[in-house]
Amino acid sequence: MKIKVEDAFVGIDISKDELEVAIWQEQTTEQYANTGAGIRKLIAELSKKSISLVVVEATGGYEYQLVLLMLAVGLPVALVNPTRIRRFAQAGGNLAKTDKLDAQVLAHYGQAMRPEVRVQKSELEEQLSLKITRRRQLIGMITAEKNRLGTARGTNIESIKRHLEWMKIELDLLEAEMMGLLQTHPSYQKMVDNLISVPGVGPVTALTLVAQMPELGLVNRQEIAALAGVAPLNKDSGKRKGRRHTFGGRSSVRSALYMAALSATRCNPVIKAFYERLLENGKEKKVALTACMRKLLVILNAMARDQQSWNQA
Repeated sequence: MKIKVEDAFVGIDISKDELEVAIWQEQTTEQYANTGAGIRKLIAELSKKSISLVVVEATGGYEYQLVLLMLAVGLPVALVNPTRIRRFAQAGGNLAKTDKLDAQVLAHYGQAMRPEVRVQKSELEEQLSLKITRRRQLIGMITAEKNRLGTARGTNIESIKRHLEWMKIELDLLEAEMMGLLQTHPSYQKMVDNLISVPGVGPVTALTLVAQMPELGLVNRQEIAALAGVAPLNKDSGKRKGRRHTFGGRSSVRSALYMAALSATRCNPVIKAFYERLLENGKEKKVALTACMRKLLVILNAMARDQQSWNQA
């Protein structure tokens, strides 16, 4: 690929086997294999020029190796929700969808919208993130098997019970491995210890934040809330004041915060008082709980920044 412009904006459409690469204002695109060798070839080409931003869609896993290797060599990468890209394309009148068009739209999105550059995770954060993803998958499978057990008949009952027993053993091993990783990294162990000192926050929530929100303690309260998807968004028009909603963010972090906030409304005096005050003021339970999630995250962000444990005052 011959990149003719300095400070180029690159869009990469990712499929299982192929990477379609476009440069903003370039008419042609290039294809690379979505393999280690193909990715290294692409990175070598991109590294020859000054790249302002590389925009990649979150594809559910096919982008993992590409993003990891680009971050490792210092390329600025933005991982963007596919819904945002599709709406951007539709707003520009691009209704057709091909790999080439998608790559060009991604490059245009980077030039026009300047999405936030992804923060590179440490090796520990990457390992924890993978294990947390696997834990979430196991929890989902356990829930599904338990639901099947309620209507199972005959020999299927014992089969489901054996499968449940195996998955519970795997879950215990996975959680032990996650805690074992921390023992080799004292700074992360201290952060997790500080986070779980907050009533309502357990080890899984703390590990999820450490692994999947490396910005914790490094950004302000508004930014951390937006990253997690718990910042209220306005919906006003003229004199009409619409209801605020939360949208986007990192779903795995939001799920962990939900469970922590739910627990904190019962056992954490600060969150409990805040929750009850919101209910007294007429807020719906769901709205009040979302506000508690945001407040809890802001507290945890401040604790990570100051490297302090829970202090109710």
